[in-house]
Amino acid sequence: MLLPPFEYYRPSNLEQALALLREMGDQAHPLAGGTDLLVNLKLKKLAPKALLDLGGLEELKGSRADGGQVSLGALNSASRLASGGPHVPRLLAMGAGALGSPQVRNRATLGGNLVTARPAADLCLPLLALGARAVLTGPQGSREVSLDGYFQGPGYTVKEPGEILTRVLLEAPKPGQGGGYQKLGLRQALEIALVNVAAHLELEPDGKTIAMARVALGAVAPVPMLAPSAAQVLQGAKADEKSFTAAAQAAAADAKPIDDHRGSAAYRRDMARTLTLRALRQALAQAQGGKEVGA
Repeated sequence: MLLPPFEYYRPSNLEQALALLREMGDQAHPLAGGTDLLVNLKLKKLAPKALLDLGGLEELKGSRADGGQVSLGALNSASRLASGGPHVPRLLAMGAGALGSPQVRNRATLGGNLVTARPAADLCLPLLALGARAVLTGPQGSREVSLDGYFQGPGYTVKEPGEILTRVLLEAPKPGQGGGYQKLGLRQALEIALVNVAAHLELEPDGKTIAMARVALGAVAPVPMLAPSAAQVLQGAKADEKSFTAAAQAAAADAKPIDDHRGSAAYRRDMARTLTLRALRQALAQAQGGKEVGA
């Protein structure tokens, strides 16, 4: 299947990229990894007049930590995130490692995963659970947007025309924190999740009480979503099976699944409960410095 004709531009810096977007408006489409964009072009779902290859923008690359905050460039590949490192939370590395195949992970980017805004996106859930913020840069400068509120629907976000997602900000990892990521699909790999869950825990100094928690759910609503009821159950509670079971029930109640050809709403809700419980067990083991629980 051939790609439709388009003009190709490779700006050398962010200012040039923004100028091109401003000049061409909705006739131009940014290109990062292209794992979704090129497929949609072949399927004729998109037909932009021009593609702006962002691969040469150094401002969108690398990672850094400063003052307790981590800044990840939007062009970081999923494979780089999956390999971890001093600035990459283990929860994000888990989600990145579950994304597609090695070939796809080598091309897929952090920014692309967020802009595509799929309800079950493997990077979106860990970032939601970590309380991340997206940096959107446009003609009027940069603004920060919490990911809780960034997603507006399948394929839709608060990003305005002419803006580019440049970086993702989150708190630097610290002791007493842990994360868990669980993904259910019809296959073990190369699968869009039927349900996926990310959980983040922060423990009090006693190592037994939950200081803060977030649970993010995928494929159970039109957008990746937080489960506020689950977080409320966990806040200040003992980090034990009783609390986790109650939180998993609350997460299932927060879910908003629908019936479709891949599974019923009732099944997805039940799996949200099961995967939340597993993810919380993983997160606790990690937070306490023990062996991660895989199931």
